[in-house]
Amino acid sequence: MTRARLSVVVVTLNEEEQLRACLETVAWADELIVVDALSQDKTAQIAREFTDRVIVRPWPGFAAQKNFGVGEAGGDWILSLDADEQVSAELRDEIVGVLADDLPHDGYRAPRRNIFWGQWVRHGGLWPDWQLRLFRRGRGRFVERAVHESVEVMGSVGRLHGALVHRSYRDIADFLARADRYSTLAAEEWVKSGKRVRASDLVVRPAGRFLSMYVLKLGCLDGGRGFLLATLYAYYVFIRSAKAWERMRERARERESH
Repeated sequence: MTRARLSVVVVTLNEEEQLRACLETVAWADELIVVDALSQDKTAQIAREFTDRVIVRPWPGFAAQKNFGVGEAGGDWILSLDADEQVSAELRDEIVGVLADDLPHDGYRAPRRNIFWGQWVRHGGLWPDWQLRLFRRGRGRFVERAVHESVEVMGSVGRLHGALVHRSYRDIADFLARADRYSTLAAEEWVKSGKRVRASDLVVRPAGRFLSMYVLKLGCLDGGRGFLLATLYAYYVFIRSAKAWERMRERARERESH
């Protein structure tokens, strides 16, 4: 029986520091597609060292860009990755097994191993951090959301055990820069939903996120990194709520002025 073909789709924007390491771990795939959002660095140049399927186009949003890449793929199966993610040897072997065998599932989740300050974060709810990234072509699609997009699969979903390695935040400054971008997108989505921002969203939710990560999910066992990450994630929850509250106040003043 002929082995199924795999297409790997990676979306990028100014990822010259991380892209090479990502693509090296999936160079064995049948097809590599990189969808680049007009990067100003050497991202596209690095991508072309691995594949001639480098598509440069404006950034329409996370889900829309990833769905565009999925639509360009010709493989029987699609593996969607971010540029700061790498496929471990164990996960590679499992994916090869999926391609070789006619298994019943239409998609697979893999545990994501988050790396911060060069070390694996084992607690705080950041492991195993299941991610659905492998799916049959035509059976999966990213849900259209401003941020925290995810794959929705039509059919059954199984689990793999090899890790997807995630080197997301280089340092605190990187976390804060990303938190600023993502919280703005999340706040806009919140405002569109019409849901009110309550005092508890500004006080209780951030405190709850810290306690959940650091105490309930044992982030304290990760030492100083665990404390820092719990604090940073609580900060993200706060600024997301604060930005949504600010935008709602602006809209209310605009309505009153008309």
